[in-house]
Amino acid sequence: MARTIVEQLKGRSTCLVPKLNVALVYNMKRVDDDEVSDNLSGRSNGQDSDIATVSQTKLQKTKDDTYAEWDTEDTILAVKTALEQYHTVTLIEADEEAFPKLLQVQPDIVFNIAEGLRGPSREAQIPAMLEMLGIPYTGSDPLTLGICLDKSRAKEILSHHKIPTPAFAVIDSIDDLQSFSIALPCIVKPLHEGSSKGVLNASVVRTTEELRNQVERIINEYNEPALVEKFLPGREFTVALLGDGNSVRVLPIIEIRFDLLPYGANPIYSFEAKWEWDTLEHPLGEMYTCPAAIDKQLEKQIQDVSLRAFRVLRCHDWCRIDLRLDENNVPNVIELNPLPGILPNPNDHSAFPMAARNAGISYDSMLHEVLISAINRHGLA
Repeated sequence: MARTIVEQLKGRSTCLVPKLNVALVYNMKRVDDDEVSDNLSGRSNGQDSDIATVSQTKLQKTKDDTYAEWDTEDTILAVKTALEQYHTVTLIEADEEAFPKLLQVQPDIVFNIAEGLRGPSREAQIPAMLEMLGIPYTGSDPLTLGICLDKSRAKEILSHHKIPTPAFAVIDSIDDLQSFSIALPCIVKPLHEGSSKGVLNASVVRTTEELRNQVERIINEYNEPALVEKFLPGREFTVALLGDGNSVRVLPIIEIRFDLLPYGANPIYSFEAKWEWDTLEHPLGEMYTCPAAIDKQLEKQIQDVSLRAFRVLRCHDWCRIDLRLDENNVPNVIELNPLPGILPNPNDHSAFPMAARNAGISYDSMLHEVLISAINRHGLA
C-alpha cells in the first residue's frame, strides 16, 4: 500500500499511516418512514445506487424518536469527506445487506458510527460482525457497546469499582414497584436507549403516582424495562475522551446550563431540551459552557472519574461520559456513550466536536485521531 504521513495534531508527533481502504459504516437518520434520501447515491465508490436507503419493508411505524440515535446525512458526508483526505472511503449502510457488502469490499479497516435499530445489542451488531470477518474497526468492542447501552449493567460495573453513580433500580413490570425503595425524587428512563430517547421533562418524578405513570410509559412505549435512578440535584457535565490506553486524553469539560431552559422545565437534558427546545432556528442561548466554569479541584475530580470509567468499561478510541454532581458535589457517572454524536455544524451544539474545538482540534483532525488510534491499536501503522 502507498504510504502517506498523517499529522495527528499540530504540534504533536507524526506517524506513518498507510493509505487505507476505509469502510464508513453508518445508519442515516430519517424524519419518518416515508422519507428516504438518495443524496448519498453515487458517492460510495461504485457501490449499489441504493446504498443510502433502508428498505421500507424493514422499517415499522414507530415513535418520533425511533431514529434519534442515527446520524444525519450531513454528518455522514462530513465524516466521509474528512477521511478521504488520506484514505479511500466506501459507504456501507448498517442494515441486513452490510455483511455481503463488507465481504465484497474487504476494507482494511471500518470507521464505525452505526447505532443499529433492533434490540439492546444493536450497537454491538456491526462490531461483532466485523470480528467474525476479521476486519479491524474503530471504537469499542461488542461487549463494551452492549454493556454501556444497558445502563444498569454499566452501573453495576461502575459500582463494583467504587466509581460514583446514582442509586438505581430496574423495573420490569408495575408489580416491581411494590418493593421499590429509592427515595423520591427520581428520574425514569428506558433501560437501553441513547440520545435522550424516552427521557422527557416529565421523567423527573416526585410522587408515587408520577413514578407509576412514567414507568408504565417506558414499559408500554419502548417494550423494555424502566431504569429508575435517584435524582441528583447538582450541576451536569459531559466529558469527551479521545485516544486509547495510556494515550487517552480528557478534552475540555462541558457544562450543560439548565438555567437557560424554558421556565418551569426540570433541570435535565431531556429529549425536549436536546431535540425540540434547542434548535438551529431557535437556539437556547449559551446553554453549553466549554470549558466549564469550575475550580481546579472539581475539574480534576471529573477528569479522574471519567478516565476511571473509560478504562473500567474498556472503551477504545473515543467515548463521551455524562456526569452529575450529587448533594455533596461528588461527580457521579450517569452513562457512557462509546459511540458519541458528532454533528459537524458548531451551531448544533454536538458535545464531542465542541470539546475537540475547545482543545484546538478541528472536526477533521478529531476524526483522523480516532482512526489513527484504531490503526495503532490494530497494528496497521
